[in-house]
Amino acid sequence: MGVLHLNYTKLKDEKGFTHNSLSKKDFQSFNSSILGLGDISRDGTNIQALAAIFDLENFTSFFNQPDPHIVVPEYLSIFLDWLFKEISNKFKKDDENEKITIWGSLPFFAKFLGDGILFIWDTSYSMGVSGIGNIIITLRNICVEYVLDLLPIVRRKATKIPLRLRCGIARGQIMSIGNGQDFVGPCINIASRLQKISQLSFAFSSRGVDIENGMSAANRELFILKKMKVRGIGDELIYFDKSEFESLSYKEKKLFVEP
Repeated sequence: MGVLHLNYTKLKDEKGFTHNSLSKKDFQSFNSSILGLGDISRDGTNIQALAAIFDLENFTSFFNQPDPHIVVPEYLSIFLDWLFKEISNKFKKDDENEKITIWGSLPFFAKFLGDGILFIWDTSYSMGVSGIGNIIITLRNICVEYVLDLLPIVRRKATKIPLRLRCGIARGQIMSIGNGQDFVGPCINIASRLQKISQLSFAFSSRGVDIENGMSAANRELFILKKMKVRGIGDELIYFDKSEFESLSYKEKKLFVEP
């Protein structure tokens, strides 16, 4: 991801039309290097990962209000600071003697997506199935706390604030691009699809997730397993927030089938 600032000058052609003019050097600077990926031709490194995509529900409506340049930057600053602090604090176990002990690991990659953010964990540092379960429960709690804790604060600053934070999660193998500045993989695509399903705000693919051994009985009760067709992916077994699923209409529930 990059920004290209070019030095344009005005130039009139023989018919009197005005055009922008660039030096050859500036013109040639528009190339794939502005993506900041480094040498894209390099072989990629494979990583076993968990991808989570947070999405701010109805962010487009929020952005389209009058004078968004006044309210959107302030909201995003508050939201992003809050989100990163929530993730880091929830994974912190102990803080003493200049050392911080954490549960599992923190995401090693974060990418702003315009109306949300992608986080990726390297699951080799997640301490097994219970560590994977801890990540999922933590992210589900953050979605709940957005509504309970952050929303009352930001609603005092602007109208049309996104009312929910949605999250889709999936495990799988990803591959680095260029010098490891970005990543691709099916689990990222699946996570992106899962945060947009019906009126549900939280979902994770069952692939590679063992909730029987990775979550407490109380936490397992928070989710319900259904099979559905995920656009561009096919049939997937997906866990949804049980309370949200049960509040769906009969027509919406028919989109999902028993495993």
